[in-house]
Amino acid sequence: MAGAALAVPVSGVGRPAQLSAAAPPALAVAHGPVPSRSVPAALEALGGIRRFVSRGDVVVVKPNIGWDRTPEYAANTNPEVVAAVVALCLEAGAKRVKIFDHPVVDARRAYRQSGIAAAAAAAGGEVVFMDDRKFKEMKLGGNTLKSWPLYTEALEADKLINIPIAKVHGTSVLTLGMKNLMGIMGGWRGRIHQRIDESLADLTAFVKPSLVILDAVRILTANGPQGGSFGDVKKLDLVIAGADSVAVDAYGATLFGMKPADLGFVRLGQEMGLGSMELDKLPIRKINL
Repeated sequence: MAGAALAVPVSGVGRPAQLSAAAPPALAVAHGPVPSRSVPAALEALGGIRRFVSRGDVVVVKPNIGWDRTPEYAANTNPEVVAAVVALCLEAGAKRVKIFDHPVVDARRAYRQSGIAAAAAAAGGEVVFMDDRKFKEMKLGGNTLKSWPLYTEALEADKLINIPIAKVHGTSVLTLGMKNLMGIMGGWRGRIHQRIDESLADLTAFVKPSLVILDAVRILTANGPQGGSFGDVKKLDLVIAGADSVAVDAYGATLFGMKPADLGFVRLGQEMGLGSMELDKLPIRKINL
């Protein structure tokens, strides 16, 4: 099927390493107009959803549902991408699939306007609002983040799947997978903006999602993180998937004409051994649908 396509050069980052017949690639990049086809194709290229989700698992799917915006504004994760992931997890035998986020605005409005609540529920997921009583102070042991209240349901799940959208951000330059993990943080999240790159690397080191699926169906190229004009949105019809948070974010940088090293949290992630930003050395499989 489409997932068997050979690796091809990645624009601006050299040539990916050759894929062996047995080993799955580090990243899968699916291009196509229908997210419900692109997501399964990307995961199939990585070895299939059962590589990441086992029968009986409780899975938390963490999209970006931060803003009171409809999907066309590219402020939140595309609802079709979220629904496709939920459906795949259930097909793999997951016992429960929970979907939640900690929005910047009123949660009910963000869940509804984003289209994620309806799409995820229709796919069989459990869409829930986060409960302040379930944040627990945890010792992260990071270089910058020593401790922070994190959402227990995200950490106690058998698997955590991180599904960010690719967009610009005034503080972190871009918001991709590593920054999307801020959605499981309690407390005053604005405080980490003072040392955003170090904080995101520490958070990723502690949380360690099982899988990252970057939604680049539409990307927000200006006025992030919530946008406000269709002129800020660029349609790419891409889904990028991998188990390496640093590599996924490194690839995300190239969508904006940037190098991975332009993002401080990506550089620190590699320095801390969380993954690789050296895309020219990674096996990458591209699929056109």
